Amino acid sequence: MIFSSDERSLMDGILVVNKPQGMTSHDVVDVVRRLYGTRKVGHAGTLDPMATGVLVICLGQATRLAEYLSQHDKSYQAVVRLGQVTDTYDAEGRVTAESPGALPARETIEWALEPFRGMILQVPPAYSALKVQGQPLYRRARRGETVNPAPRPVVIRRLELTNWDAPLATLEVDCSPGTYIRSLAHDLGMALGCGAHLAGLVRTRSGHFTLNDAQPLEALEQEAEGRRWRRHLLPMQLALVDFDALELTEEEVARLAQGQEVAGPAARQSMVAAAYSPGGQFVAVVKFDATSGRWHPKKVFADRPLE
Repeated sequence: MIFSSDERSLMDGILVVNKPQGMTSHDVVDVVRRLYGTRKVGHAGTLDPMATGVLVICLGQATRLAEYLSQHDKSYQAVVRLGQVTDTYDAEGRVTAESPGALPARETIEWALEPFRGMILQVPPAYSALKVQGQPLYRRARRGETVNPAPRPVVIRRLELTNWDAPLATLEVDCSPGTYIRSLAHDLGMALGCGAHLAGLVRTRSGHFTLNDAQPLEALEQEAEGRRWRRHLLPMQLALVDFDALELTEEEVARLAQGQEVAGPAARQSMVAAAYSPGGQFVAVVKFDATSGRWHPKKVFADRPLE
């Protein structure tokens, strides 16, 4: 699909997709690149192929803000299959152990969840895209190499058992970025003594974006043909809604465009802020220097014509 230069200038934004099952996050990125006719597409937080739900896609200049979107907390609905362990910690792996005994009662599962709430140390799955020495772990695991990922801290802000229909337990999870729900399922099974793996996963929220904001990929494909894609493209400054907003003069916008710092009020919520022109256009990400008391340009977009 070929777009005019004017249309391309309007492709800077955030697209929230409801990822279908069976596709990798990169598969979705490739589809969006084809539909929207641009190579500048990336995602802000990987979803496993088995999982569905909220996948935040950045287009154009918004790809420069993906790091801020990926820092946001996530929410999931997870279905955990008790009594069966797999090598990948999910339903796509090879079964390595099964429990011959009776499965635990609901009260026992509730009790076992408690130690997983709050800040915990979690070991990522051996079959994961986490890179060690520049190589994804899953490649080494598939070659039969011994993989021992180092534990790392994550935060489970909410963990609730919402349904127990043996052998399937449904969990609602709010957690920090970098949390592996597959590892959570596996570790819960170990704590219960019966083993477990992740049987299903839906990401219901990524930062401020929920399933209500997410568009099915099939619908986006249909709308791209009629060039109605823009109505789903959200402003890229939404990546910075948790940061301070800094209002600039025209002179200060010009200074940032030249890589120079500007004066302004001290940081309130964070050391990073979204800077806006007098007309309200997002022009830069700036960082506060407590020593000089000034804001320094971090990512500048002011070289684009102001509206």
